[in-house]
Amino acid sequence: MHGNTARQLDYEYQQPEQKQYPDPKKWHKQDTTWALSLFATAIGAGVLFLPINAGAGGLLSLLLITLLSLPIMYYSHRALAKMIYASNSAEDGITGTIRDYFGKKASITFNIVFFVSIYTIVLMYSVALTNTASSFMVHQLGMAEPPRAILSLVLILGLIAILNFGQDITVKFMSMLVYPFIVSLLFIAVSLIPQWNTSMLSFSSVSTVSTGTGILGTILMVLPIIVFSFNHSPIISQFVIKQRATYGIEAVDAKSAQIQKVTYIMTFAVVMFFVWSSVLSLTPKDLVMAKEQNLSILSYLANVQNSQLITIAAPIIAFVAITKSFLGHYVGAYEVMRDMILEAGRARGKNIKEKTVKTSILIFVVLSCWYVAYANPSILGLIDSLSGPLVAAILCVLPMYAIRKVPVLAKYRGKFSNIFVIIIGILTILASIKSFF
Repeated sequence: MHGNTARQLDYEYQQPEQKQYPDPKKWHKQDTTWALSLFATAIGAGVLFLPINAGAGGLLSLLLITLLSLPIMYYSHRALAKMIYASNSAEDGITGTIRDYFGKKASITFNIVFFVSIYTIVLMYSVALTNTASSFMVHQLGMAEPPRAILSLVLILGLIAILNFGQDITVKFMSMLVYPFIVSLLFIAVSLIPQWNTSMLSFSSVSTVSTGTGILGTILMVLPIIVFSFNHSPIISQFVIKQRATYGIEAVDAKSAQIQKVTYIMTFAVVMFFVWSSVLSLTPKDLVMAKEQNLSILSYLANVQNSQLITIAAPIIAFVAITKSFLGHYVGAYEVMRDMILEAGRARGKNIKEKTVKTSILIFVVLSCWYVAYANPSILGLIDSLSGPLVAAILCVLPMYAIRKVPVLAKYRGKFSNIFVIIIGILTILASIKSFF
């Protein structure tokens, strides 16, 4: 009796605490805050390359990107959210979740894949920064093209020096530029309306840059850039942890879905308006040229548009946006690399000094970014062959595997959206294999 009475008292004591959760069916101030945070994170510099692939494949690729972007963004990030908030180690983020579900070895493997996916983006933005700066100097400032080796080294050393002398301040300052960047995209999109033409509105405009023929080939061409451009998986852990703490474990699924739905509709509207406006202001040949010149859409627009405002503003917006993304991904890559080195040292019984780790990482980053920026590989090629597929593995394949294998996630099985997400993940990875042939 005493035990039952104690459990009953304990139950009665917990009841008021349950009632303190806000009503998950209503929209609250913190929901607006998180919707805007996800919105700001989802729209990054990757969006600057989306119109090029959207238009370079003609009307078919443009329509496919328009049809697929919202469901891919929504269902893949929802799947990742479900995987994380069901975990007992959700507070430790995606790495803790993997360790909780699959063990320590799996979390180490995940960290390696995660690092490669982030660092590939750092390398890609090294190329983009160099090309943006060089194009601006030649076309807008009327200067002779600078030696690529010197320009790329100066840019990379400058950015890393800024971070190392004030990382927290720099990151905060760059995060303040997110909303101005989004406003700038909308401004550019509106400014381009007088330049719209109908050259893209024909199925015969499909170009030879497609990865194949017909709908399947075009799908394989557009999937990596869609997955890459809308990816904001690193913030999902923080997002779902907050929803679980605010609304309770029972309501976290519905509340997360509600906020994500609002966020992604806003994101889709802004990005697609920018994509369509950019593509309609150019011709299919222009977009193929932009791809060959390895430029973001803003840099190319600045070089070919007659508008003085776009000529000056577009490359500056592109440079700031790519710089912001470079620094953000560099910080993430640095932290993962540092943790892996220290963990590897401890596994071998060695206590590696923090200064040694930092110096080693900086040398590696500078040399690798400098080499890739100088080599100038295709940015869209890197997205197709590496970044897009790696992100798809983390964002699409991993959550579906977890839902299939982990008992606590069994309630999420059997949904049509799961089939959609795994098909997108597999096709995106297949696109990378196809890009090598």
